[in-house]
Amino acid sequence: MHRVLGKEEITVKRGIFVGRFQPPHKGHLGAIRDILKKVHELVIVVGSSQYSHRLNNPFTTGERITMIRKALEEEGIQPSRYWVIPVPDAHLHMLWVPQIVGYSPKFEVVYTNEPLTRRLFIEAGFKVESVPFIKRKIYSATEIRKRMLNGENWEDLVPESVAHFIKEIDGVARLRDLNKTDVVT
Repeated sequence: MHRVLGKEEITVKRGIFVGRFQPPHKGHLGAIRDILKKVHELVIVVGSSQYSHRLNNPFTTGERITMIRKALEEEGIQPSRYWVIPVPDAHLHMLWVPQIVGYSPKFEVVYTNEPLTRRLFIEAGFKVESVPFIKRKIYSATEIRKRMLNGENWEDLVPESVAHFIKEIDGVARLRDLNKTDVVT
């Protein structure tokens, strides 16, 4: 079955997009909007789902899923167009793709720019397509967390609903606490 959306014809039933979403930002949202022009449904994989309360993974899986859903709702994207699936790390590259496959509904295309993810899925026989970067230097979770730690403006880099949620859970204070040390200098 083919569906026409605007001028583009959608022929792919389901694609997959993997990220840690620590936190979800406007670059992620732009990529998701772009991918949804090409697929009927998108599986959004929340990777490293077993981690939270770390400098590079400060938010829990539940918080990340909530932020993704709020951002997509804010954008007007219907829940019937996407799945949000948490997947823990396998810690062995040869097991990672089968683990994603095991946690996810069936998909035909993987959308990623991350080199290792790309390589592992290609070697497993999947079709892999790139996602256009949107202001990559600023729409980066690493940049957002750095700005949170330094007291700089980070709110403009995430959807409004995500900024509101992070403030609601006191996420900036959490990140700053995680950056502290108990070592006396």
